[in-house]
Amino acid sequence: MQGSILDARAKAPGPTPAAAMMLDASHDPSLRSWVASARNHAEFPIQNLPLGVFAPDAGPARGGVAIGDEILDLAALATSGLCADIREIVMVASAPSLNGFLGLGTGARKRLRARLSALLADGSPAQAALKPMLHPAEKCTLGLPARIGDYTDFYAGIQHALNIGSLLRPDNPLLPNYKHIPIGYNGRASSVRPSGEAFPRPKGQRKRPDDTDPTFGPCRNLDYELELGIWIGPGNAPGSAIPIDEADDRIAGFCLLNDWSARDIQAWEYQPLGPFLSKGFATTISPWIVTAEAMAPFRKAQKPRPKGDPAALAYLSPSDATVPHALDVTLEVYIETAAMRAKGLAPHRLSLGTTQDLYWTPAQFVAHHSSNGCNLAPGDLFGSGTISGRDPGSFGSLMEITRGGREPITLPNGESRTYLVDGDAIIMRAAARREGFASIGFGECRAEVLPARG
Repeated sequence: MQGSILDARAKAPGPTPAAAMMLDASHDPSLRSWVASARNHAEFPIQNLPLGVFAPDAGPARGGVAIGDEILDLAALATSGLCADIREIVMVASAPSLNGFLGLGTGARKRLRARLSALLADGSPAQAALKPMLHPAEKCTLGLPARIGDYTDFYAGIQHALNIGSLLRPDNPLLPNYKHIPIGYNGRASSVRPSGEAFPRPKGQRKRPDDTDPTFGPCRNLDYELELGIWIGPGNAPGSAIPIDEADDRIAGFCLLNDWSARDIQAWEYQPLGPFLSKGFATTISPWIVTAEAMAPFRKAQKPRPKGDPAALAYLSPSDATVPHALDVTLEVYIETAAMRAKGLAPHRLSLGTTQDLYWTPAQFVAHHSSNGCNLAPGDLFGSGTISGRDPGSFGSLMEITRGGREPITLPNGESRTYLVDGDAIIMRAAARREGFASIGFGECRAEVLPARG
């Protein structure tokens, strides 16, 4: 049955980006759910309906949808008879990995979203049938929403590039290719972890500037990086390229992403080929895929480039510059130290940023990544690059905040940090807001640093 859907999707042309971003009844801010916890929910009101993979107290992992403080079991919904006309779509979405569903594309996502919105809305005749399919989120385990075949990390936060560049190359902070090409590198997909999974401090070669030789041991300068994650939907055949005007339709949704960085290991290893062990030990993501459809109200046209900046090359330039390819999402980073947890203190906010500070858009990532014939696949994951603003309160990493560890920060409980110590947890949160629409969130992206092993 799934094969017939996939075959049809492969033959059918996708909608234009403008059509894919159209608003519909599911975005109505007055829409309310009969699920009580979803009403005015800070992250998961009925206007969001993000997809993920969950496991209840008893039972295998399967696809689910966040609604308020509950998770709707898609496997149960698929066999209920409430979605007989789209049963194949619901079945694919109920699998213990969402790769198949992501590959179905925009049309399938929109059909599922419309049905879920109708079923969960106030006045739905299906309320009694659906109630047993809801699981309290606090009693469920959330995993990775898809098998990640490939992970690519971009470097599209221009202010982050300038901030880091000014520390390393004060006279030439931004390299000459930055404004011409969406810079990125291929990361380690196997080390991507779901929110809540702690990881040990990595080990590697380190060499301080005044050291004669490198040494091997635990990372001394462990850092976080605040990023937006981008989930790929339908891919492309090897040797083909995805045109920029079709690129948005290949993006299934978004998440939060923490690109953990071992700065001292990176400083020694990155020349000439870039990061390797300094990045491949852990990347943490939030567990929900906030769909491209849910983000439709929060799209914006890309900011005009500053005067004097080069125009993007043709393959990176949409035919209609007014189509809203960029996103308006506010992101926050908090630190929770072991001492804070022991005393019941609230985490301290380190950063408040916005995706509007990205120099390149997700659509440009897709067009550029595939421009050489690289084949993308459903469930591939992109990182946006560290999102930073111009002032320290908006810097997306400790390296920026502490100026490479030279200016420690003091936390409200009196502790100080240059980089992370064992027991520290980093928590990322995000929200999309726009006047006249319900605000939606992404869920938490959290991980704690454990001592190095061995």
